[in-house]
Amino acid sequence: MTTVNRPSVLYVHVPFCAHICAYCDFCHVAYEEKKAKEWLDALRRQIEMEGIGERLKTLYIGGGTPVSLNHGQLDELLSLFDHHLGDGIEYTVEINPEALDMEKAMILARHGVNRASIGMQSANEGELALLGRKHTASDVMHAVALLRDKGIDNISLDLMYSLPGQTMESLAISVDMALAMRPRHMSLYSLTIEENTVFGKRGYEPLDEDIEADMYEWICERLQQEGFVHYEIANFCQEGYASRHNLAYWTYRDFQGISCGASGKEGNIRYDATRSLREYIGNPVAKTITTLDQQDICFEMAMMNLRLREGMDISMFEKTCGATLEEAFGEKVVELERRGMVETSGGFLRCTSKGYPLLNSILAELL
Repeated sequence: MTTVNRPSVLYVHVPFCAHICAYCDFCHVAYEEKKAKEWLDALRRQIEMEGIGERLKTLYIGGGTPVSLNHGQLDELLSLFDHHLGDGIEYTVEINPEALDMEKAMILARHGVNRASIGMQSANEGELALLGRKHTASDVMHAVALLRDKGIDNISLDLMYSLPGQTMESLAISVDMALAMRPRHMSLYSLTIEENTVFGKRGYEPLDEDIEADMYEWICERLQQEGFVHYEIANFCQEGYASRHNLAYWTYRDFQGISCGASGKEGNIRYDATRSLREYIGNPVAKTITTLDQQDICFEMAMMNLRLREGMDISMFEKTCGATLEEAFGEKVVELERRGMVETSGGFLRCTSKGYPLLNSILAELL
């Protein structure tokens, strides 16, 4: 990896959590002050050895739970990026509401953080307990108030649906409470049972597919009635507040990922850091590297671009992939158009209203 001309889009993974949620399959370990110090030292070494973008356009610190770090460690972490913030940067930190206090909110604001992604998930105490979450709906409201008091008003809320035992009524209460907090952005996640999670080991299953589809359709309609733009299959925003960082992924731009559990894409190289904290501390620049061939690039770009309501810029696809749609996918796109699943308009290939909820099936056919 070269130390110059790094992407202007940076993701930083914080692998620590105060507790482990039952559904989470991200790289995470229980927070310990000593381990967190060793991790910070390794992160600093990785930045010194590899470099990061000098004028970042977006910086996203996720996890894990970034605010599970103590006050001094959170300040130290954010200090690593103070001299890399470009003008007009979108600077996001993920937040578990019970882990945020006034001092941490002040630290975030002091370092230029201007966007927060809060893991609300549900307003129902029973559902939160099932998920292994340690916060209440009141904690979410308190976190939002703390952030706004420090000038961080670009707030995104995460909501989950298709939870075991969840009903349309309990889902509606959660959506209503989220909307009452006036977020700029909302992300929607259906429960996926991963093998190595608590849910997976206990044999939990999400709701019936038809109920899950009804929940998704209802939320989409409700949020759009409230003025939110449904700009990506699982993301909604007030006008002008789409996640610029995530748009970099969905439009298949290069991005750098640092720390254990992070991934990145630069040119035709995709890389994944170790998920082992111990291995990362020992060698913070070790990666598994994959060289993408033309077929990989064509499919990955379609997979990401078609998540967007506006779809895929066909000329950009041809420039990036060095192939036309027909050369990349044969007659599959024409067949999907014939069935009313996708459409070509204004230089974009996009899913129709009929096809959008069936995106995974469309991608499977293209693959």
